[in-house]
Amino acid sequence: METAVFYQFVTEVPQAAAIWSALFLLALGVLAVLVARPERDRPIGDPSPAVPTAREVAAAEVVDRRRYAEEVAVAAAGAARTAQRRRDAWLISQEQAERAWARYDEADTAARRFAGSGALPTPGTPRTPAEYAARERYLHRAATAAYWRGDLSMAQLSDVFGRRHGWDPRRHPVEQEALLSRAIRDARRADHQAAADAERAAWRAAELAAESARVLAQEAALAAARLRPSRAPARRLVPGAARPAVVTRWRPARAG
Repeated sequence: METAVFYQFVTEVPQAAAIWSALFLLALGVLAVLVARPERDRPIGDPSPAVPTAREVAAAEVVDRRRYAEEVAVAAAGAARTAQRRRDAWLISQEQAERAWARYDEADTAARRFAGSGALPTPGTPRTPAEYAARERYLHRAATAAYWRGDLSMAQLSDVFGRRHGWDPRRHPVEQEALLSRAIRDARRADHQAAADAERAAWRAAELAAESARVLAQEAALAAARLRPSRAPARRLVPGAARPAVVTRWRPARAG
């Protein structure tokens, strides 16, 4: 009896182990297939994403066009404000250039009055220490007054007191006036040149801003026009073209 039981155990256990191994390998293969399928995350029976219809696509395009039109309109309004500011700045710089030119013309006229003084002899005065001291005081007073009027810079006033760049307090006051007038004329000429350069730069900036505003305004108008529904053009009658025939119904004459 024990021998039969032992024989049955020895013969049936390997068969069961082989069956279980085959089932295990089959389960692993099925699991690998399920993991590799891209649609594993979608439940069975779930419908695929719907394709947008032509009406939905048209509605999305309308939304995009409206958004674009609003953005371009905002940009065009900002460009218009910038162009106006640049134009105002150019007008201000133009006025400053005109004032600088008027100041230079006035200084040039004053300097020309002393142009002929060089041909005349310098008035004779006693060359004493007191005379030279008086001439120096006169030059310092005249240069200081020109500085406070804005006709001389601080560097030029320092040159006068430091006796640099041709400033000699021993010269006659007539010669000092001629030197001062020429120095003022040269300074105002430089001021006018700087103002003219600033005016040209402001004009170029205003022109660029105006061109940008014009382009953006045109684009905003086109974007707004795309939002309006298109209408079929009315039919125009061409001279000489055949017109549709008019059908007239027959009516009996009225009894007299």
